[in-house]
Amino acid sequence: MNTRKASLALLMATLAFTVSFAAWSLLSPLAPQLQQQYHISDLNISILIAIPVILGSLARIPMGLLTDRFGGRKVMTALLLFAIIPLLGMTTATSLTGFLFWGFLLGMAGSSFAVGVPFVSRWFSAERQGLIVGIFGMGNIGTAISARFAPQIAQANGWQMVFLLCAALVLVMAIAFYFLAGDETRVAAPKSFGQQLAILKREKLAWVFSLFYFVTFGGFVSFSLYLPKLLVDQFGLDKLDAGNRVAIFVIMATLARPFGGWLSDRLGAVNVLLGAFIGIPLLALILSFSPNMIVLTACFLLMAMLFGVGSGAVFKLVPQHFQKEAGTVTGLVGAAGGLGGFFPPIVMGFCKSTIGSYAPGYVLLSAATLGCLLVAWTVLVPHHHRQTAHAHE
Repeated sequence: MNTRKASLALLMATLAFTVSFAAWSLLSPLAPQLQQQYHISDLNISILIAIPVILGSLARIPMGLLTDRFGGRKVMTALLLFAIIPLLGMTTATSLTGFLFWGFLLGMAGSSFAVGVPFVSRWFSAERQGLIVGIFGMGNIGTAISARFAPQIAQANGWQMVFLLCAALVLVMAIAFYFLAGDETRVAAPKSFGQQLAILKREKLAWVFSLFYFVTFGGFVSFSLYLPKLLVDQFGLDKLDAGNRVAIFVIMATLARPFGGWLSDRLGAVNVLLGAFIGIPLLALILSFSPNMIVLTACFLLMAMLFGVGSGAVFKLVPQHFQKEAGTVTGLVGAAGGLGGFFPPIVMGFCKSTIGSYAPGYVLLSAATLGCLLVAWTVLVPHHHRQTAHAHE
């Protein structure tokens, strides 16, 4: 394997993921301004924040299939070019209906994860998968970039300018990726879509990993999207201050992701996941008591770290167990993670609008994570022991 080409492929994929993720999450930091300007209710703005997650999640399954079949360079380039359409379309929206329509299509940008993971994993050896996929996953920082700069640009030049600048950036990224990324070496001849999907029917672990990613990555996405509104509502912060604080949350989770992959390479991904699934519910329960800003900040930063570490551990396991079908399984697992980011903002918005508190949402997160801990202990740990015993025979 050419080390220089592999490193360039990883760099380009990470940059493409960063740009697409920034586009995917643009509505969140702009939501307070859009809500005020267009008189959108709390529940409807929560739906608008979450709407790109729907298509971005569900599209990960076909995008993973397409990547296994046609290769990551072609699929990622096509995806970036498509994302320009809703970015430009968003500048024409003047009502909730328009925002929902273009926001839904903008969700396609979120499916880039299912393209990038199999693409980068095929450039590197198995023992480095945790770290390599973790580095690619740092593209999550695109959310922080949106949170940090979108409100400032909107305040100075209008919110439409944010989408225009992002469209231009996506176009440049698409051209650069196509000409610089290179084609990965796929480990098997392309199968029919039916054969690719069959793996999802017979492999229980694919669904187990999906459940884990639903909580770890879904938790990251949901809070990175909803925190701006939560901080404005609960503590009266201005939009720029809230955006800056969310950027710190995203950066913490993003940096923790390759660290989680690195830990998984050394301590085992199963052990790393167990630790994350113990810590997250404890922090969520503390948050349910509506603590002051200092305690809330500490809890969210620690939770960001655990979300990132847990996500890194899950994607140490995916290419390790499904090397030939990495794109297909990544699509399923990535879709689950994306959907995990869709429901919590709506639940949080519903809780706030009906009972005036976010506490039930935190309790549900705690319960879901404890469920993952139980599944990991009863399914993944025995499977890991069987694999270890078989390897020593």
